[in-house]
Amino acid sequence: MFKPEVEAGKVRISENERGLIISLVGADYFYPGSAILTPSIRETLKKAAGLIHDLERFVRVEGHSDDDAVNPVMKPGRDERDYINNWDLAGARAVNATVFLIGAEDIDPSWFQAVSFGSYRPMIMDNEGTPEAKAFNRRIDIVILTEKSTKRAPGESNYGLPGTRLPNTETNIEGDQ
Repeated sequence: MFKPEVEAGKVRISENERGLIISLVGADYFYPGSAILTPSIRETLKKAAGLIHDLERFVRVEGHSDDDAVNPVMKPGRDERDYINNWDLAGARAVNATVFLIGAEDIDPSWFQAVSFGSYRPMIMDNEGTPEAKAFNRRIDIVILTEKSTKRAPGESNYGLPGTRLPNTETNIEGDQ
């Protein structure tokens, strides 16, 4: 499914205890200081949306940035808001990708989480200051969560909490029950 992107170094696929991780990396996907989805990343996200739709699993979209300071100056011809810091920028990347994934295959939005790691979880730590490393660290990771981490009974909360209220949590100001 992602063979051309993997061969071009634009997608890395791995698996760990969280699930299947599809990392969309490289300069073609996010420009420095930008969360706008490029045409190249949109094509890859369409493929990922089809996979997510077919698997019917919960998904966490994790946004990342390089460690360059966010430049609040707008570039001419680019309609994009200013980002406060790298947390904000990486979060915007995750949200933009999440919204696109949901719309591409009309997927239930309750399956998704969007998370920001800012610049604090770099993929490339050696030669971190090179343009190539920075491009790899400007990425999103689409984590298709394991079945074990997503199983829940009907009516059960997302957090495994009971559906009913806990005892002794409904008291008035005077303490009467």
